[in-house]
Amino acid sequence: MKSEKSSKILPSASVAFMLEAGTDEAGRGCLAGPVCAAAVILPDGYSNPLINDSKKLSEQRRSELRPVIERDALAWAVGWADNREIDEINILNASILAMHRALDSLAIRPGHIVVDGNRFKPYGDTPYLTVVKGDATYGNIAAASILAKTHRDELMERLAADYPGYHWEVNKGYPTADHLAAIRLLGPTPFHRMTFKGVKQG
Repeated sequence: MKSEKSSKILPSASVAFMLEAGTDEAGRGCLAGPVCAAAVILPDGYSNPLINDSKKLSEQRRSELRPVIERDALAWAVGWADNREIDEINILNASILAMHRALDSLAIRPGHIVVDGNRFKPYGDTPYLTVVKGDATYGNIAAASILAKTHRDELMERLAADYPGYHWEVNKGYPTADHLAAIRLLGPTPFHRMTFKGVKQG
C-alpha cells in the first residue's frame, strides 16, 4: 500500500557510518499495560522501503516486518516500564526509562542515538539527537517503532486471556469506548494505570 512506503526514510548513519541506535516507544496513550520501547542498530546503508512509522502500517505489515528487522539488525532490544512505574514517575519519564532499558540490553554499544520525539534524558555520555516524527524520517527509528509496537501488542494479547472483559486483544489497552465501558462496569485491573483519566474516574 502506498501509505506503507516513504521516500523520506533515510538509511541509518547515512553521512558517516557509526553504530547508531534508533529508539522509539509504544503505548504512551494506553490506559493499561506497560510502555514498551525498542532500540535498533541497522547495518551501514541499510534500507527497506517497507519500513516506516509503525502507526502508518497495518497490523499484518508490522507482523511481517518484525522478523525481518530482528534478522537484519546488527543489534536490537526492547525495554519496558510497567503501569506501576508509570503511575509513580509519569508516562514521559517511564517512556524514557523504557528507552534506556532497551539501550542497556543491546548486544552492541551504540556511538550515537536518535530518538523519536523531542524529549530524552542523557544516556551516559553517548551523544543523542531528538527528532520530532523521527519514525517517519530515520530507518532505525522506524524499525524501533515497529518492534516496540509488535512486542507490546503481543503482551496485551496474552494479558487479554486473563482479563477478557476489557477486549485488550483488540484495543491493546487504548481508551476505546469498549475499554472505558469495561472499566466502569468491572473496575480497574492490576495492570491499569491508576493516574490516567478514564481509569481513576471509573
